[in-house]
Amino acid sequence: MSKTAFIFPGQGSQYVGMGKDFYDTYSEAKEVFALAGEASGLDMEKLCFEENEDINITEYTQIAMLADEVAILKVLEAKGIKADITAGLSLGEYGALAAADVMDLKDLFHIIRKRGIFMQEAYPVGGAMTAVLGLDGEKINEICAATEGIVTVANYNCPGQIVITGEEKAVAAAAQALSDAGAKRCVPLKVSGPFHSELLKGAGEKLGKELKNIELRNPAIPYISNVNATDVTDKAPIKELLQNQVSNSVCWQQTIEKMIADGVDTFIEIGPGKTLSGFMRKINKDVKCINIDKIEDLEKLS
Repeated sequence: MSKTAFIFPGQGSQYVGMGKDFYDTYSEAKEVFALAGEASGLDMEKLCFEENEDINITEYTQIAMLADEVAILKVLEAKGIKADITAGLSLGEYGALAAADVMDLKDLFHIIRKRGIFMQEAYPVGGAMTAVLGLDGEKINEICAATEGIVTVANYNCPGQIVITGEEKAVAAAAQALSDAGAKRCVPLKVSGPFHSELLKGAGEKLGKELKNIELRNPAIPYISNVNATDVTDKAPIKELLQNQVSNSVCWQQTIEKMIADGVDTFIEIGPGKTLSGFMRKINKDVKCINIDKIEDLEKLS
């Protein structure tokens, strides 16, 4: 039986102007941006639609991207477009929470605002992330484990692309060793912290405390956790999973492979850019993946 999944991208694909056409055209989208502003105390229109540097700073990027993702999601839902299952990469997991109706949107925006601040503050200098191209996860983990200092896998994105994270010197040393071991390229990422490493455990603990005050619902549709690439159908484990997600590896390739094994043959990427669609072509070329970033992209769904 054919199944459809909504998937949501993480940091890195944000840009000034994302969501503007949806905001200008659909009341559902405008209401989402207003709610995000109310929950965060930020001027979301200025942050997302006017030239600024804040949009690329983690504590602002996260809520900006989530506002865009949820705005587009609400337009799709108003048009009667539904998913059977959902997932998101890192920050994008919160888009999946919105699709699964796990918490009130105001609470969702409050939590993502806090998450961005906690992650920004956790390790302000001395961290790094690097994309490793052309080596398998087993070899990368082996070399990271043998490297002095803290360096681990942050993201299993797709075959041939894995991201490492940790202390700047350790990441650089591991990257050199990985190049020597046959990696095609090691590309430093323009990020402001060692995300999804043990250096961010403190940020996860702070997030856990914030989540204690949030009321959750059982997911309306299953969503897949980044931490373990398994279905979440009950609210019980969600807070702990979200806390651990901050400092754990993102199992994205495993997530997509699980959804395909469970019968998903159409993926709708909701949010800025085409990052996840690019990963999909390397994970499995036989499934359909549509990205919805601008209004004209809605034609792909007809």
